[in-house]
Formats: sequence, C-alpha cells, structure tokens
Amino acid sequence: MASMKARVLTAVVALPVLILFLVLGQWNFWFINAVVAGASAFMMCELLTAKSFIKDYRITVPCVLFCLICPLLSHTRFVLIPFYLFMLCMFFIMVLNHKSISFHELAFCLTGAAVINIGMSCVTRLCAQNPKFTAFFMVVCLAVPWMSDAGGYFAGTFFGRHKLCPEISPKKTVEGFFGGIVFCIAGALLTGVVFQNFFYPAVQVDYLSLGLIGIFASLTSVLGDLSFSLIKRSCHIKDYGSIFPGHGGMLDRCDSVIFTAPLILLIHQFIPVIM
Repeated sequence: MASMKARVLTAVVALPVLILFLVLGQWNFWFINAVVAGASAFMMCELLTAKSFIKDYRITVPCVLFCLICPLLSHTRFVLIPFYLFMLCMFFIMVLNHKSISFHELAFCLTGAAVINIGMSCVTRLCAQNPKFTAFFMVVCLAVPWMSDAGGYFAGTFFGRHKLCPEISPKKTVEGFFGGIVFCIAGALLTGVVFQNFFYPAVQVDYLSLGLIGIFASLTSVLGDLSFSLIKRSCHIKDYGSIFPGHGGMLDRCDSVIFTAPLILLIHQFIPVIM
C-alpha cells in the first residue's frame, strides 16, 4: 500500500510538469526533440550504471552522444548516419581495447543504445510528421503504455491471483495483464475523445486506429516491461534509478514507451490516427 501511495503522489506531482511540457512542445517542436533526447541519454546512463560501465568513458561517451543525437535527427534523411558511426566507433573501441572490453560488454551497450534510440526516436518522428498535433501524439505515446502499466498494477493489486512470469517479474499477474489491456484501450480512446472535443474540433480522429493501438500497445508494453526487468535481474538491481518515487528510474518508467512508440508510428502510417 505504501508503494501505491508513492506512485499516486508521484503522478500528482508530475502531472503539472507533463502539461507544461506538452504546452511548450506544441509551441515549439524542437523543445520536444531536446527533452526526448535528454531523456534518452539519461536512460542510457541508467542502463550503463546498472552494468557498472558508467565510469568507463570509452563506452559512456559514445553511447550518451548517440542517444542525444538520434532523436534530434529522427525526422531527417540523416537518421541512419549516427547509427552507422556509432557502430563503427564501438567496434573500433573494442578492437583497440580488446584485452579490457569483451564482445559481450560491447553487445550489451550496442543493443541497449539501439533499443532506446529506436523507441524514443519514433516519438520525435511522430511529432515531426504531425507538427500541428504534437501534444496529441505525445499523449498517445506516453499515456497509452502508462495506462497499460497502471491498469496492470491496480488490477494485479486488487484481483491478482495467478502469476504471469514469476521468475522475471514476481508481482505481475494474469489478471493484471488483462486489466492492462482494458486500461490501455480505454486510455487510447479517451485521448481521442478529449482532443477531438476540446482541442481539435475541426479534425477527424480514427477510433479504429486508436483501438488497435490500445490492443497491440498493451502487449508490447508488457514485453518491454518484462524485457527490461530481465536485464535488471541479470544486473542484480531492483530499479534502474530512484528519480520517480514508487516507480524507479527514467528507464523503469519509459521501458514500455520504448517498445510501444514504434508500433504507434507503424499503425499511424497505414491507418492515420488523426486527419
């Protein structure tokens, strides 16, 4: 119950900050880019800290720079250049320091940086493709997976009886999984209703697209959560950080966003959410 109180209090405090972030992002797209880039770099630092790589500048510097640059270029034709340069740089560092940096360590950093960047870059790309609806897509990218997390947490807390994946995440339950799906779909549809009626009355929101996002995003959200939980277990840590009381670190809060944002972008490409 103490954990639930901490979660609710953190959400109450963070809500005004999130609203300010959305207002400023709607006013200036580059503000969104800068914040997402900063969050990506911060998450990379948390991941490197979990593996005790953070003090090794040979690994930390290129990984953090890569996570800063990619979201800024996600909507440009140069988006693949930092991926290529980062790959070259990391393998060059491994060859140069092959006695102290193993391929296992390199693979951990490469995979982590790529996953974080692909996920977060899809957020900025969505906003760049739809500059008039930046706030809407930011809410969809953040609120939909967070609603899945919240639904899973509350349904699991009050109704959870059957463990979903006890060896990876002991607190997750089958009941919480289905609660997350319901909350996720409801959150996606509610976002469309609010924005169409109060912010974009002249545009058409496709609720079929939002419904599909709610269904599939809840599944990828759970996969993202379990995947990063498995990494935590291998690193023998409980959370990636403590920046959000009751939630953990930035990576704990955004692991589901990383996995769902590319899916939202993909669905929007074929069934536009808003027109």
